[in-house]
Amino acid sequence: MDKIDAVKKKMLEKKKWVVVGVTEDKTRYGYKIFKKLKETGYTVYGINPKYSEIDGDKIYSSIKEIPEKVECVNMLVNPKISLKILEDIVDEGIKYVWFQPGSFNEETIDKAEELGLNIVFYDCLYVELGR
Repeated sequence: MDKIDAVKKKMLEKKKWVVVGVTEDKTRYGYKIFKKLKETGYTVYGINPKYSEIDGDKIYSSIKEIPEKVECVNMLVNPKISLKILEDIVDEGIKYVWFQPGSFNEETIDKAEELGLNIVFYDCLYVELGR
């Protein structure tokens, strides 16, 4: 088992997640992943400053607003936004970040590794949850 597979396995065992880039657009992965995490028994919080709620769930503007400690972050935003949020993730004591395809670039991955985060990238959380 390679390092990313080991991190992926550990992350899927964690029960408190944040989805950065949640959306009310049911065709987008920001919606699908948020719902799939909830359906499969995870506690999940959504981050998107454009919304105050989606389907009755409170949506937050930043990770710092989440009312309890979470264990994992799923990124569904532009790499520039992902990069900016990494410091907040570390400040909140979160150790695991799953970058969805399109949410990272070399700079983002380098920074996440430099900050000591356990990361998964290239793989899709939605696909993993459906297995």
